[in-house]
Amino acid sequence: MRAVVVRQFGDPSVMAYEELADPEPGEDEVRIALHAAGTNPVDAGNRADGTWAGIHLPWIPGYEFAGVVDRVGVAVRNLRPGTRVVAMSDFPLQGGGYAEYAVVAERDASALASTVSFVDAAATPLAGGTAWDVLARLDLRAGDKLLVLGASGGVGSYLVQLAAMRGVEVLAVCRRENHERLRRLGAASCIDYTDSRVLDESSRAGGARVDALASLVDGMTIDPWLKAIKKNGQIAAIEPPDIDLGHLVDANLTLHGILLSPTAERTRALVGLLASGELVAPIARVLPLAQAADAHTLLEQGHVGGKIVLTTQGKAD
Repeated sequence: MRAVVVRQFGDPSVMAYEELADPEPGEDEVRIALHAAGTNPVDAGNRADGTWAGIHLPWIPGYEFAGVVDRVGVAVRNLRPGTRVVAMSDFPLQGGGYAEYAVVAERDASALASTVSFVDAAATPLAGGTAWDVLARLDLRAGDKLLVLGASGGVGSYLVQLAAMRGVEVLAVCRRENHERLRRLGAASCIDYTDSRVLDESSRAGGARVDALASLVDGMTIDPWLKAIKKNGQIAAIEPPDIDLGHLVDANLTLHGILLSPTAERTRALVGLLASGELVAPIARVLPLAQAADAHTLLEQGHVGGKIVLTTQGKAD
């Protein structure tokens, strides 16, 4: 098979597109002929330095992917060759999605409806799952207000939709060129963080304090936004935030750190929402697997405006 391999940590150029032996499934595993693999900022971060995740080289990046089961282990009971599936490998260690074949435990793969494209499915488990976990931890109710920093990215685009489904009023912070798209996804209002008026608290929170803030951008200071949160409010962060701990204490704010714990049940719920049309995969770019380095360059530049998905040759459907 062809796969993207990292043999030393570094910039995107360290990823080589190589011929490798096809993987074989263990007794409780399935092998998937991949059609699409989602990319995420964590892929690029672990390619640059895999110390945090405990990655051992050589390593094939990619935690989320979709395709067709083509071989199964002797103990596999439910999935059969020919079944369309979406899967997420062990996060953050395993990877394996930037390839023509991947092997996962049967429990980590879920049957995929024919109405959901492989591209949309592959874009969803990690970013959609993280958004799901953010919303679960905040436990907001209909009518509550949620301020989302980094709303136009992959996680943010799913979070806006999932929160709006729950009746939460979403205030999306993103560049102006993304405002129309975020409103279509369910944002009640959008704030351009490049506009100097965001320094005015009324501009930050649409004239009213919010119940919670979701920080989805690595390295972004959230101090300018803290006064927009009600006392006894909440913050959810998917990266260590730059934050004034004094204000956190004085305002009785609760800070939730969110690191995805993959579950097939959640992935099935998300792709079920894709199948019903209630959820839209925010696809920004689709590139062939051989251009994985280009995808990582775009990820590291930021402002992608959604998900970048890699497809194996001729398998984008």
